[in-house]
Amino acid sequence: MTSAFERHRDLTVGGGPIRHYQSGDSGPPVLLLHGGALDTAEGVWRNVAPGLADKYQVHAIDLPRHGASRPWSGDLGREFFDQFLDELLDELELPKVAIIGLSLGGGLGIGMSLRHPDRVSALITIGPGGLGAKRNAQFFSWLVMRTPGVLWWTSKYLARSSKAIRKAMISNLTAGADTLDFEAIISSIHTEAQAKAEHGERALDDWMINSVGPFRMNLDYLPELDQLAVPSLWIRGENDPLVLHPEMAEAARKAPGAQFVTLADAGHVVTYDQSVEFTRLADEFLETVLGRQNVEPSDGESDLARPDASQP
Repeated sequence: MTSAFERHRDLTVGGGPIRHYQSGDSGPPVLLLHGGALDTAEGVWRNVAPGLADKYQVHAIDLPRHGASRPWSGDLGREFFDQFLDELLDELELPKVAIIGLSLGGGLGIGMSLRHPDRVSALITIGPGGLGAKRNAQFFSWLVMRTPGVLWWTSKYLARSSKAIRKAMISNLTAGADTLDFEAIISSIHTEAQAKAEHGERALDDWMINSVGPFRMNLDYLPELDQLAVPSLWIRGENDPLVLHPEMAEAARKAPGAQFVTLADAGHVVTYDQSVEFTRLADEFLETVLGRQNVEPSDGESDLARPDASQP
């Protein structure tokens, strides 16, 4: 276990168990929210949390039905998470926090920032869910997700086949098997697949499944982002096959004062492909935004290096 995840405690939030990790004893609080499917806090943030902990109080959780946050019952969709994050911040005694979210976690961060901007000091999203009215193969994706047994079978299959996980990750990670801590990543994902199979969980989260309709997405934050009252940084790996450039660029265009950065040599899980560069960008953004909030009202600008050239 990496040092940033040695200090942890088990909480009850939203009616179920939550594993909470904390590192860093000073500085503004930052909450890390990982993605769905086979993600865990330590898996996704293993090479990010230690760097941030030098300057921030870093809080990370295993989301419900991930890692050590089990077991859970019922539908854990958007309505559940709307209340869950409020209760989580109350339990952690955090009146206000910067949120860094990947994929599903990014979508949760967007929702929280729109609902309670008074509790979010800054938002960093990495390939977030909840953007765009329609996806490629929309109907087929919906059909697969709604076909009885398919996602349960997928969990069982992956639990029994580390080779399938290895093959998929080699294909999806920019550096393939040469990715930093590759074997640890594979081990973490396989362990999570086994836990899903053991607990009878589907391979995808309810929030993700419920967001997909047969002909259009049931959840699309894009029309609401002009109301976002939180400083935000939108990061996309240039090779991300799941969250495409037009949606990310539109999100950054609509969110007042937002920054958009495309990371070269990175796919959907930027924290695996470019952990060092991501940590640098996140630190630079947080230092600028949170420092400005302590001195003067934010003017919505940022001194981030390497902004996406396509942003208006």
